Amino acid sequence: MKNSLLTIEGQLSAAGLKVAVAASRFNSIIVDRLVDGAVDYLTRHGLERENITLVRLPGAFELPVVCQKLARSGKFDGIVALGAVIRGATPHFDFVASEAVKGLALVSLDTGVPIGFGLLTTDDVEQAVERAGAKSGNKGADAASAMLETIRVLEQL
Repeated sequence: MKNSLLTIEGQLSAAGLKVAVAASRFNSIIVDRLVDGAVDYLTRHGLERENITLVRLPGAFELPVVCQKLARSGKFDGIVALGAVIRGATPHFDFVASEAVKGLALVSLDTGVPIGFGLLTTDDVEQAVERAGAKSGNKGADAASAMLETIRVLEQL
C-alpha cells in the first residue's frame, strides 16, 4: 500500500479576486486578441469584469516596470502580462524579448505576486496569429489560467 501524498493544487475559481492585465500596444492586432482571451477566461471562471483593470503600455520592454508598479500597489492578487515580439531583420527582437522575460520573472519573485506570462515571441506574424486564438489556442487565456492557478496554490502554502 502506497502512502498518500499531500497534494496542493490551485482551484480554478477567480471569484473574489482583483486582477490587472498589462498589455502592450505594439502589435496590437495580436495583443488585443490575447487580451480578449485572458478576459474571457477570467470572467468564465468567476471574476467580475469590474475587478479587472486593463493597463495599456507602449511595448514589451515596458511590461516589467509597469507590472512592478502594479504588483507593489497591493491592489491586485495577480497580473497577466501580454505582448507580442515578432522577429525582424535586426537583433532588436533578442534584446527586447530577453529583457522582458527576465524583468517579469524578477518582478514576480521580488513581490510574490503571480504574473501570467503571455508575451509571445515568434518568428513571424503567422505564428503570432496562431497563438492568439487560431490553431494553437489563445496564449492570453493560457497566461490567465497559469496566474489564477498560481494564486490559488500560493494561498494554500
